[in-house]
Amino acid sequence: MTLNELLRDEGLAIDRADFTVRGLTLDSRKVGPGFVFAALPGVKVHGRDFIPKALAAGASAIVTDAPVEAPVPVILVDEPAALLARMAARFYPRQPAHVVAITGTNGKSSTVEFLRQIWAGAGLEAACLGTLGVTRGNSIEVTGYTTPDAVALQAALDRLAGEGVTHLGMEASSHGLKQHRMDGVRLKVGAFTNLTQDHLDYHPDFADYYASKLKLFTERLPVDGRAVINVDSEWGGKMAEAARARGLEVLTIGWRGSDLAIREITPRPASQSVVFAWRGREHALDIPLVGEFQILNALGAAAIALADGVDEASVLATLRTLTGVPGRLEKVGETAEAAPVLVDYAHTPDGLDKLLRAARPHTRGRVIVIFGCGGDRDATKRSKMGVIAANQADHVIVTDDNPRSEDPAAIRAAVLKGCPGAEEIADRATAIRKGVAMLRAGDCLLIAGKGHETGQTVGDVVHPFDDREQGRLALAGREAAGV
Repeated sequence: MTLNELLRDEGLAIDRADFTVRGLTLDSRKVGPGFVFAALPGVKVHGRDFIPKALAAGASAIVTDAPVEAPVPVILVDEPAALLARMAARFYPRQPAHVVAITGTNGKSSTVEFLRQIWAGAGLEAACLGTLGVTRGNSIEVTGYTTPDAVALQAALDRLAGEGVTHLGMEASSHGLKQHRMDGVRLKVGAFTNLTQDHLDYHPDFADYYASKLKLFTERLPVDGRAVINVDSEWGGKMAEAARARGLEVLTIGWRGSDLAIREITPRPASQSVVFAWRGREHALDIPLVGEFQILNALGAAAIALADGVDEASVLATLRTLTGVPGRLEKVGETAEAAPVLVDYAHTPDGLDKLLRAARPHTRGRVIVIFGCGGDRDATKRSKMGVIAANQADHVIVTDDNPRSEDPAAIRAAVLKGCPGAEEIADRATAIRKGVAMLRAGDCLLIAGKGHETGQTVGDVVHPFDDREQGRLALAGREAAGV
C-alpha cells in the first residue's frame, strides 16, 4: 500500500507519496526501511526528538504536529495520533464484524471476558482484548496494555479477523480514548461500568478523566451504534444523557436500570443467587462468582449479548457457569481450616472498597487485607485507601506495590496516614507470609493491588513477582509447618 493510499480521504496534498509503505510505528526503535514514523507528543517527551533516529533506521515519511526539516515527506497535522489511527486501520483493513468497547474505572477486564464466554457459549467465534491481553478460547496472549497503541491495536484486529473471530470485546481506557488509539476501530456497541477516582497522575482533573471516557459515546461510536450503560451512579446517568443526545440507542442496566434491572443478590459460600429482570421478564439463577461487583460485570455482559439477539436460554446457561478473570477475586488456595486466600487487582479507593465489601458477606471471621499503592501515580488516593482499609477490614497490612521511582517508605507513610493502626511490612512477600500465617477458621485474606501482574517495578527494574504464586508458597509453607 502506498502512502497516497494510506492518506486517502484525508484532504492532504503530500509530495513524493507514491512509494510503498512497509510499516507504521510511533516507536523509533521499531522503524525499518519504508516505514512511516509518527512523532507524537507525549507526557514527558515529544516524538520529534527521535526523528533523527527514525530517519537513520530508514523511515520514509514522518507524521507529526510540529514543523520539522527532513529529507522525506513530512505530514503535518494538528492531531497526528488520530491520523495515525486512521492510517493504521487502512494498513490493517480487517476487523471482526462485531466489536464492543467497554469503558469505566473498574470492571472492564471482567466484563469483556464474561462477554467472550457468553458469546462462545452461543457458538460464536469470540475473543476479548484488554489489560490481560488477547484471550481466545483457552489461550491468552499478553500485551501489557489496556488499550494498545493504534498500530498494535489495528494489527491485532486484522489478525483476529483473519483467524475467523467475528465477535470481539475490548477495553477502552481513558488514555486510549484521549490519545485517539481507537479512532480506527469500527465499533457496534459501547458500554460503561462506573467512574471513580483513578489516573489523576495523567489526567489534570476528574473532569478531564470523565470527558475522556465520554468520548466513547460522543465520538467513537457511530450514530447507529448502541450504548449499554450502568446508571447506578450520577456519572452513568450523565453518560446515558449524552448518548441519547447524540441519537444513539441507549440501554440502561443496574439496580436502577430500565432494560436490565437487578432485583436481588444473595451471597452464598462460593456463589451468589441473583434475581434480575430483562426488559420486564424476571429470572432467578445462581452465578458462581463472589462479590456484588462481579455480578454487575456479568449482567452487564449479559445485557450486551441479549440486546444483540443472542439466545436468552444460552446467555442464562453461561451465566450459571462463568469463570472468573485471573487476578480478580481469584482464589489461590485455602488453609486446612478452609480460610481462603484471594488475589485482586483493586488499586483505587473505589476498587478497594468494593473488594472489602464483597468479601464481608462470605466471611464468618476476620477480613485481613494486604495492599500498597504504586509510585509515580495519583498520590491523593493513598490516604483515602488507608481509611477505607481501616474502616472495612479487621486487620490491615500495608506493604509495597510498584514503587517505581518513588521512595517506598514515603508511599507507605502516606497510606498509613489513613490507617495509623495498620501493620507495616515493606517486603511484599514477607507481608503475604504474615497474612497467611494469621489465618484462622472463618477468616479471609485479601491480597490487593497487583492482581494478574507478574512483576514488581522498583526504580526502572521489573522484578519477577506474582501475588498468586506468593500466596500459594505461603500456604504450602504453613502446611509444611503443620499450622
